[in-house]
Amino acid sequence: MKKTLFLNIKSLVQVEGQNQKIPSFRAGKDMQNLPSIENAFLLVENGKIKEFGKMEEITNEQKSAWLDSSEIEKIDATGKFILPSFVDSHTHIVYAGSREKEFEDRIHGLTYEEIAQRGGGILNSTKRLQQTSEEELYEAAHQRLVEMIGFGTGAAEIKSGYGLTLEDEIKMLRVIQKLKEVSPIEIKSTFLGAHAFPKEISRESYMDLLTQKMIPQVAAENLADYCDVFCDKGFFTVEETDRILNAATKHNLKIKLHANELDTSGGVQIGVKHGARSVDHLEHMGEDEINSLLNSADSAKNHDQTMPTLLPSTAFFLRLQYAPARKMIESGLPVSLATDYNPGSSPSGNMPFVLSLACIHMQMTPEEAINAATLNAAYAINLEKTHGIIRKNTDANLILTKKIPSLAFMPYSFGSHLIEQVFIRGNKV
Repeated sequence: MKKTLFLNIKSLVQVEGQNQKIPSFRAGKDMQNLPSIENAFLLVENGKIKEFGKMEEITNEQKSAWLDSSEIEKIDATGKFILPSFVDSHTHIVYAGSREKEFEDRIHGLTYEEIAQRGGGILNSTKRLQQTSEEELYEAAHQRLVEMIGFGTGAAEIKSGYGLTLEDEIKMLRVIQKLKEVSPIEIKSTFLGAHAFPKEISRESYMDLLTQKMIPQVAAENLADYCDVFCDKGFFTVEETDRILNAATKHNLKIKLHANELDTSGGVQIGVKHGARSVDHLEHMGEDEINSLLNSADSAKNHDQTMPTLLPSTAFFLRLQYAPARKMIESGLPVSLATDYNPGSSPSGNMPFVLSLACIHMQMTPEEAINAATLNAAYAINLEKTHGIIRKNTDANLILTKKIPSLAFMPYSFGSHLIEQVFIRGNKV
């Protein structure tokens, strides 16, 4: 029976106390609330959080049972913080090659849409992926996942979407399935065949392929937890998105959505209509979109709150406007944060940098950003009961920081690697 005891923790963050149950997510002003215990201890047993509290609350019986035991590994966390590992709820890490040529094209003034029209963008990644074996894709994606874990990620969502044929989308989803089997972290898979339209067949033929063949086979093979659509200017229309999501719902796939990255697309509203667990990007948001999200929970339709997920590293990399996080939070909405790790618009799985961008460019407070990257991000992929929190009898997915003066120092000190150790199910990784 493996046991680890953390002692003298400067602050144990995002804790659920006996008289203070953590909600499924935090919204509006409550996103400032980040319950913590100063000068704390934390006991991990067999990969689970067993006990925690203030150092001075350790009883004499516990002292003799814990401190004198040679079977318990003891870690002195003086000056260090422990918080739940991050949840990265939006990634595209199964891909082939890289797209730094497009990076240079943008430096020379081309837009994302212009690059896509030239055969770059998603279709560039599609061509490379179709020529790459499943094993090669797995090896590259596994390396990216290991890198993400090193940045503090303890659960992630991974999308398909660079295949754009039945065979290649299934190939991507099988890679994700293998990552699920071998990775120490929890992974959710998303079918994103509706990422772009391939040039080889007509638009209507591809819609038929998506709704009549791809979605049924993905569901039959149990290869995806969610179905996603890139509902935006130059990609899938609201009407096309509606048709795809109807097919996904028919086959019992939960819904996620890319929306309003490039323009006000109607994607938010169609996502809410279909009970999407999250709508992601949201750089273009008006009052109608905010009100739609505020009213997304509908018990009559068995719809839960739709989580707005913001991807500031994409706005940073593409030099887009940032999502109006401050306006959304002050309107009473929750928000979550993710990396959008992908080869074209966010080639990084660095969640601490995402926190820095959220604070610097979207005026989120450190407390709001940490809630958005832990509890709310867990909700975005239906993991809020087990991830993004310090709760007894849940997996010990933890970040131990280096010695830092405050929690705000993490986003403040952008680019610095302030994580000393990541623990997944109680094991050092």
